[in-house]
Parts: sequence; structure tokens; C-alpha cells
Amino acid sequence: MAVSLVTGASTGIGLATAVALGRAGYNVYATMRNPSRAPELLSTAAREKLPIKVLPMDVDDDASVRRTFTAAVTDGGHIDVLVNNAGISMGGPVEELPLSEFRKAMETNYFGVLRCIQAVITGMRERRHGHIVNVSSVGGRLSAPGAGAYTASKWALEGMSEALAGEVNVFGIRVSIVEPGVIDTPIFDKLRTIPANTRYSGERRMHALYRASLKNPVSPSLVADKIVGIVQSKTWKLRHLVGPDAEPYLQYRAAKSDEEWVQMLSVESDREWAAIIKREFGLDVDL
Repeated sequence: MAVSLVTGASTGIGLATAVALGRAGYNVYATMRNPSRAPELLSTAAREKLPIKVLPMDVDDDASVRRTFTAAVTDGGHIDVLVNNAGISMGGPVEELPLSEFRKAMETNYFGVLRCIQAVITGMRERRHGHIVNVSSVGGRLSAPGAGAYTASKWALEGMSEALAGEVNVFGIRVSIVEPGVIDTPIFDKLRTIPANTRYSGERRMHALYRASLKNPVSPSLVADKIVGIVQSKTWKLRHLVGPDAEPYLQYRAAKSDEEWVQMLSVESDREWAAIIKREFGLDVDL
């Protein structure tokens, strides 16, 4: 039976992916910082008799990653599929967001993924078999005001993933980048409260866009099923969009020059910006 390891499996996409892989017949090591705070996965696994084991792991910590991967390989023999899902949201204008917050975003969303890849890649190379799935975002392909820290971490992840794919292809290792649009996960419950005295309107507008999108919520199971499909298909395709708004957002961005994109994002009037969102994406944003 193939063995998979999923990071950030306590909620949202990670939890749904661990369950979907277990249902598809994979032995799953589902990792999270504090398993005691997220009992849902274990209860689902027990109820459905799924081959899922929960392991504690903090992707920000070198020793924690080494310890968990060693435990998984000792128990399971090897890892066939690594799903790097663990990530955090980080919002705020470049001027106002402390440098420490930019570092937090990079530590989890980029270096955390890199730690896990380096922990598993040698075994995959030696066996000339393996699949690394990195969960990015449409924010890995475009950016917007108030999202500089988050999208910078995802752009870095995508750049590294593309390089990795070129490096390990000859060893039979597949690399996939999954790019969800707006998915109904707890990450949106953790958006920061925007200071009343901020000089920048862009972050507030993006929060309004998220709220409008979430009025028709897209389940994390859509992303999980996509990941399982990618793994089982044996495809070598690098990037995979997920969600009804992912492709429209990227198509809209691709149709504009950099200058046109910046101008659209920085229109002075909230009313004008709302009209653009309504016209282009059919969303009623409440500002």
C-alpha cells in the first residue's frame, strides 16, 4: 500500500486531503502542530476505519521535522507521496506590516515546505519513485494590496517548486503545484483586524472580496479530491488550478499589462473598484 504524509492536517484542505487519501487506500501520516487541539481527523478515521495516523510536527522547527519524518519512515518503510499543505495567512500593507510578520510567512509557507522536501527527497531519489505536491494559491501567480507577505511566500514556493521539478524529473520523482482560489477554510477566520488609521484601502477591499466569494463557499474537499486525482493520474503536469474562481482570476490578470493591473488595484474610488469586481467576476462586494 502506498504511503503518504500530509502537513497541516488539523483543519481545512489538509484535513480533507488526509481523509481523501485514506479513503483512496493510502496509508496516511497526517501531521499537525498540536493533535490534541484537532480531534476531528482521528474521529473520522476511527469511524470510517481509515489507515490514518496523526503525528505532531511543527514545519517551522528543524528538529520537529526530522523527528516526525524519521518516525513515519520507521513505521511505514518509506514515503511515496508528500503533500505540503501547512501554511499561514499574513495580511497588511508593506509599510505597516512588521518585518517579523514577513519572516513568519516565509518561515512556514516557504522554509517549512523546504524542510519537508529535504527530509523526504533522498529516499525518493534512491528509490527512483515519489511525488511531492505543494499546495500554493492563485496568490502564487498574482499579488494584490495587503497581500505582499503572503503572496511573496507563495511566489517563492512556486519558484522553488519549478526548479525542483527540473532537478528530480530524471529520478522519477513528480512535483505538482496546486493553486486553489478562494476556498472555505479557517484561514479566512484568521485575517487580521485592519487598523482604523491605515493609509491603505487595498487590504480592506480584498477582505470584502473574500467575504463576497465565501457567500457561495467552496469546500476544501474539492481541493482534496483534486490532489488525490493528481496523485493517482500519474501526470507530470506541474501546475493545477482548483476552484471556480481560480482560472478566471488568472485569466483576468494575464489579459492585463502590469501597469493596467496596478491601476485597477489602485483606483481611488471604492465604488469604481466594486463596479470592476461586479463586472468582471459577478461578485457584489460590501465596502
